[in-house]
Amino acid sequence: MAQLNITLNHEEILQLMALDRNEAFKNLLKECLNLFMRAESEEQLGARPYERTSGRTDSRNGSYTRELKTRIGTIELTVPRHRNVPFKTLVFDNYTTSEAALVSTMAEMVVNGVSTRKVANVMETLCGTSFSKSSVSDACKELDVRVNEFKDRPLKDEFPFVTVDATYFKVRGKRVVPKALFIAYAVNSSGRREIIGFEAYPTENKDNWVDFMQKLKERGLKNVSMFTSDSHEGIKYAFGKVYPLVPWQRCQHHFLKNIVDSVPKNYRKGISSELTNMFNSETIEEARKKRDEIIRDYQDIAEKAMSCLDEGFEDAMTVMVLPQRLRKKLRTSNHIERLNKELKRRSKVIDIFPNQESLIRLMGAVLVEINEKKKLDRNRIIFSTEMEIMAKLKPVLQEIAKEQQAILVA
Repeated sequence: MAQLNITLNHEEILQLMALDRNEAFKNLLKECLNLFMRAESEEQLGARPYERTSGRTDSRNGSYTRELKTRIGTIELTVPRHRNVPFKTLVFDNYTTSEAALVSTMAEMVVNGVSTRKVANVMETLCGTSFSKSSVSDACKELDVRVNEFKDRPLKDEFPFVTVDATYFKVRGKRVVPKALFIAYAVNSSGRREIIGFEAYPTENKDNWVDFMQKLKERGLKNVSMFTSDSHEGIKYAFGKVYPLVPWQRCQHHFLKNIVDSVPKNYRKGISSELTNMFNSETIEEARKKRDEIIRDYQDIAEKAMSCLDEGFEDAMTVMVLPQRLRKKLRTSNHIERLNKELKRRSKVIDIFPNQESLIRLMGAVLVEINEKKKLDRNRIIFSTEMEIMAKLKPVLQEIAKEQQAILVA
């Protein structure tokens, strides 16, 4: 182990005292660490400078400067360089470990909803050196490996029920523009929810939705029994293009809202109640009967709303094929809406993402965190016995998918 003695003469002590306290300690620390590295160098070479000895293992080859961030500020050190075997020092070994912990901490603070400005302020207090907002954002790049591994992982499990949706975030380019984050949220073979995919796109057009669904398929998504989403044309088109034999369940929550928004305000509460009763019907025949009654009662008052109900009814009732216990759990996309709200909450401190990569990085890290928590969730959406029932329902579900595709083509 390298050892050193530090001697300060009268003049050096006076010079240190003339400085402010932080500068004095910085100079003293700099001198100590430079001496320590010179002692390490002598130990590794087996000789002092210009010393000729049989124990010498290598020779000196000048030096270079390197900054070290410390609690009392940034200091510039003189690092020895060896000719054949690289010089090793505990000074920067320890610094690398501390720096890695610092970077990890900064990234986690941002992911957990602390603004980059506040992170910079906290780190300046802790470390005695300033960090710009951009340096905090750069630190978050350490998340890339973990996020990309999660985003691009092979889908080896089976996911019988998949819900997709998109939510928008502001991203800076030549100007600030909205970017759509596509998300796929599924039920896996153990009956628990799992985030199986996410990508950022400029818009929600048909081509982008096809690309998103195709990537899920290439990663291994198969044996899907039913997709759930709102009635976005791009989503419906992509389902039919990539998974033509999988039926679509139109989100009943969005469907109800689409209908009610076209009803005069005085009648909205009443029709909402009637539509909810229709959705809760025990059989599809009962639901159709209630639909017909609603259309008859409100046709004169809200013609547009009744047309919406009539045209969208069958797609919103695909779930009626499933066992009754599963219907309420799978008939809406509310669970992915809650996920989107959490992403929005976390992103408020960032407001505008500097680029699309940072959007994927930070919101992806949040999705990784949420997914880890879901693994510990004891609540199951579907049980093994119901999985067996779903296998028997496959021909019926495929027939519904074919009917839906025929209507889209027409």
